[in-house]
Amino acid sequence: MSDLGRPGEPEQRPEATGPTHRPAVTPHGVPGPVANGAPEPVDTDVAQREGNDGGRPAWLVPVAIGVAAVVLVGVVVGVLVGRGADDDAAPAPAASTVLLPPPTPGVEPAARAATSAFATALPTTVLQYALESSQDDAELIGAGALEAYTETFTDGDGGTLTVRAAQLETPQEATALLEQIVSTLPAAAPDTGAPTSTESADIDVDLPQTGDVVVGGQPVGTFTVVDAGDGTGVAVWQNGTGVFQLTAPLADVLDAYLAYGL
Repeated sequence: MSDLGRPGEPEQRPEATGPTHRPAVTPHGVPGPVANGAPEPVDTDVAQREGNDGGRPAWLVPVAIGVAAVVLVGVVVGVLVGRGADDDAAPAPAASTVLLPPPTPGVEPAARAATSAFATALPTTVLQYALESSQDDAELIGAGALEAYTETFTDGDGGTLTVRAAQLETPQEATALLEQIVSTLPAAAPDTGAPTSTESADIDVDLPQTGDVVVGGQPVGTFTVVDAGDGTGVAVWQNGTGVFQLTAPLADVLDAYLAYGL
């Protein structure tokens, strides 16, 4: 008689408390036989958690793929944000200034007849203008100049520039002649708010101007540049014992004064 129950009474089985050990697993993940030849119950929880890939959980692959995708998106976003930050932080390129070479004459300068040291020092070209003619300036000689010349320059296309150059005996005499010439220059027109001839011609020239003539760091005279009111400008200056008066198109007068060199 079995001690699990009496005859005629229902067989009493011990209450199941769950498996006491995990089933043996074959290389393919199938539970093997137990010692008495009967198959051991399969732990369904283990079967669901473990796939056929040697014990790797079935949920691991899709989760790993999802994590990799999130990381990849984060890297791409980080690169784009970093590029945007670099673009914002990068300084704008500095504006560059293009310096054009000074214009040169399209025609050959004429020969100057005078051969004194003063006459030889006078330039034969000024910007795009070349010497066209030179003659004695009787008026300036009558005002006390040792020698004086009126010279006309041309650009070969109808544009002209005129220079009166005088050599005095002393700087004091040169200063007196300069003041006499300046007194005859046109006065600056009062500012009425109406466009001037310079503005209406789209010529950006700030006149009148005056200041010191400096050579070797030392002042040797003064200069004055004015708008003549007829489309030309006049520059008058002293350089030691020399006095010069230059008349040129208004757009060129300042540059011509600076380019004259004496």
